[in-house]
Amino acid sequence: MRVPRTVRKKSIRPSVVALLGAVLLVLVGACGETAAAPANAPNSTSALDSSRPYGGDLAAEGTPVSGGTLTVGMQSESASLDPTVGSAREAASAIYDSLLKLDERSQPQPYLAESMTTTDDGRTWLLRLRPGVTFHDGTPLDAAAVIFNVQRHIDKKASPGHLYTESIGSMTAVDDLTVRFDLTRPNGSFPLAFALPFNQGNLGAIASPAAVKQWGDDYGRHPVGAGPFQFVEWIPDTRIVLKKFDRYWQPGLPYLDEVLFRPIPDTDSRSASIANGDVDLIYAGYHIEILRASEDPNLDVYYGQGGGGQYLNLNVNEAPFDDRRMREAVTRAIDLKALAATQFRGFMDEARTAFPPDSPFFSQEASDEYPAYDLDAAKRLIEEYRADGGNPDFTLSTSSASNNVALATFLQAQWAAAGLTVQLDFSDLAAFKQVAISGKFQASTTVLGPWDGPYPSMAAMYHTGGSTNYGRYSNPEVDAALDEAEGATDADQQIAAYQRAQAIAGQDIPFVWLARGYLGTVARKNVHGVVRYLSREMFYATLWRDR
Repeated sequence: MRVPRTVRKKSIRPSVVALLGAVLLVLVGACGETAAAPANAPNSTSALDSSRPYGGDLAAEGTPVSGGTLTVGMQSESASLDPTVGSAREAASAIYDSLLKLDERSQPQPYLAESMTTTDDGRTWLLRLRPGVTFHDGTPLDAAAVIFNVQRHIDKKASPGHLYTESIGSMTAVDDLTVRFDLTRPNGSFPLAFALPFNQGNLGAIASPAAVKQWGDDYGRHPVGAGPFQFVEWIPDTRIVLKKFDRYWQPGLPYLDEVLFRPIPDTDSRSASIANGDVDLIYAGYHIEILRASEDPNLDVYYGQGGGGQYLNLNVNEAPFDDRRMREAVTRAIDLKALAATQFRGFMDEARTAFPPDSPFFSQEASDEYPAYDLDAAKRLIEEYRADGGNPDFTLSTSSASNNVALATFLQAQWAAAGLTVQLDFSDLAAFKQVAISGKFQASTTVLGPWDGPYPSMAAMYHTGGSTNYGRYSNPEVDAALDEAEGATDADQQIAAYQRAQAIAGQDIPFVWLARGYLGTVARKNVHGVVRYLSREMFYATLWRDR
């Protein structure tokens, strides 16, 4: 008898989410932004605190105190609070609750929904909703509302969630609380689409159909969800104000009366605001923010390495990187210890493959086979290529942001020591994005992540035709492994397939890994109840503060 795969109601430990695909692409190197390096690194042996990647120990933080306002410093102004619009929108996860939520193995578990099940290996899925849940406007969150919201992602091809709807053949309201999704092909990863961060296109972020119809194109400025806080006002470039939703589906939550979001785009200003107590919590986007906060005894840091990170794209279809020897040579010529010392103040989480060792998706085989720093070996490979008539010199494309200028200059010097002449091509962010997306480069800088799981980001990066596969890498064996992982309903089979894809791709060396990504949450010591994903997605219902 076939055992159905089931996402059922149970006690859930707040955990992680699959990271981002093209929607969270940061081509300026933001996740690895550096500071001027001092002569010596900080004395602390644990300056980059990664001890609490998913949030605090809620049971050990004491009895929650109800009431009060929490002020959050956002990395940037939001463009929209509509789930079908891709943008930076930290406030969205306080307004909408996800139907499903990922656990530590990046597997979807019930949250706002009670279960999601399949009995035919992922071709048909039944989503069961909780009874009695209402939106902030009092209308019911029912099967019709779910279908309405998913249809919006289907209709809007620019929606970050549109990708996950492409396998949907039909949607049916079996009853008021049950939706049946009939897919055009088996897809074991389909429930993940209802648990991803909002910037990745979470199909589980359900908006009130009545509000969407009322506000039309302006709905993104008047959001109505079923999350712990409801929208009050939005003054552009100043603040977004949310208040407690008294009929929230989790009894006794939320604890806070109000959450105020302030955009603070400047990195130094954001760090100063949290250090001075002007804000209670910030969304950190750069290495230097995590480092500064880790060294401040008045702050708590929530950060984990996650998958993805900072790496170089190599155009594998054009010289010199259509030759594996050159891909290996430029990799072996980079001393990551020197990179950490000069660009990351001595505290850098090195990357060798798509996931770090503490991830269930980590491939030991891929890590072991990744070319280590070996300047002599790099020189030999370059000379072999040159002796065969090839020109090993190339151009590195990147943005003109100061951190990328520093990184590119460092890499240029590293490669010069191996006998390469490398030109640096700097352009503003908009122009550089076009260079990267078009694939018109020999090598380019890139930052993606952190990811907590491989779906959909790993396929976007490694699969033939993937949306962030800018170097046009293609290997049918890797494609097959990724397709198997997406289709599998068994978690162990998914993990094994993703590990196999990393190992096979690692032999080809289509990317030069440098460091992990740096997305963190920093809070004042009087803020408790932090629950987050490595991509910084927050679950606001459990937050409280000493007053």
